[in-house]
Amino acid sequence: MSNSSRPGHALPLLLLRVFQELVDELHDELAGVGHGDARPMHGFVLQAVGPDGTTAVELARALGVTKQAAGRTIAVLEEQDYLVRAVDPADSRRKVVRLSPRGHDLLARSADILDRLRNQRAEAVGADRIAALEDTLSDLGSGAGPRWDAPAWFGRRDGGPA
Repeated sequence: MSNSSRPGHALPLLLLRVFQELVDELHDELAGVGHGDARPMHGFVLQAVGPDGTTAVELARALGVTKQAAGRTIAVLEEQDYLVRAVDPADSRRKVVRLSPRGHDLLARSADILDRLRNQRAEAVGADRIAALEDTLSDLGSGAGPRWDAPAWFGRRDGGPA
């Protein structure tokens, strides 16, 4: 089938498949460096927590889940030592969730591994093709930056932002 005669559903399914394969490879490698308990959802959560931390309410909003679901996720990641909870020094009534040293390590190792996996793809198909693909995807997207609510988004009936 030529590129011009692919059905409309081919693009999202191809994008999803490549995403799944990259994430599977990432997690296989993370398991080998002490992060075998990390799951794809954890990456979304840790990215949404960010370098400055967040509250459970803000995290729930970013992930498109309920505060209770965010609280359960925080508890799991705290138990696995990826997150820590602390009182906000600016407001003692507010609890802030931050990345632990292990959470920072997971994100740093993930970034390194993803850089290497990208470079492997560039070697396989050509750096110019990968760059063109990235440019094209950037042009096709809204340019608003990543959304961390992707796991919740899959379950939404309207498919819109949380």
